[in-house]
Amino acid sequence: MSLMPINSIKTIEFYGILSSVMKISQKGLYALQAMMMLSRHYNQGAIRIRDIAYEEALPEKFLELILLELKNARMVESVRGAKGGYQLRRAPSDIHLSEIIRLIDGPLAPFGDADQLRTLINRDDEHRALYQVFLAVRDAAAKILEHTTLADIVNGKGAGGSKSKSRKKNGESSSVLPMVVHGSPGPGQR
Repeated sequence: MSLMPINSIKTIEFYGILSSVMKISQKGLYALQAMMMLSRHYNQGAIRIRDIAYEEALPEKFLELILLELKNARMVESVRGAKGGYQLRRAPSDIHLSEIIRLIDGPLAPFGDADQLRTLINRDDEHRALYQVFLAVRDAAAKILEHTTLADIVNGKGAGGSKSKSRKKNGESSSVLPMVVHGSPGPGQR
């Protein structure tokens, strides 16, 4: 495992109790970045794929496939012609992060399927409390993603649409968990 910048990873995992608190593929991350860019330019007309790729530092050919998937899911629409490109089909306040992640990466399941966890809770008495914690984390993560819109993120609001509050004002120290990256080792690592 190594700590690497977020723009050079294949899969990101937020460091937690297990090494799989939340998994988002590189494709999912690119989709979120593209949708954020389209949100920042909402009601300003269509944006060319080349411009999205350049502004967000995304591979253009891969972005084309992602935008096609988002178009098929009716989250974005394409506009033909000289001023053509892509734009959001709905307002940023109507698109939740959970929709994008579910489309690109599948179910929101940082600790696995909720039904699988409930089965483990019922079958494994010795580890029941641990699985209950995992289920609570899974449910909390899903709730945050289901209540956070693109507008919230673009407008600098935290999870669920509330403005982030600085802990330092209250005398609490701010803690940031490192990103644990799995995949190919970085330069000079092995």
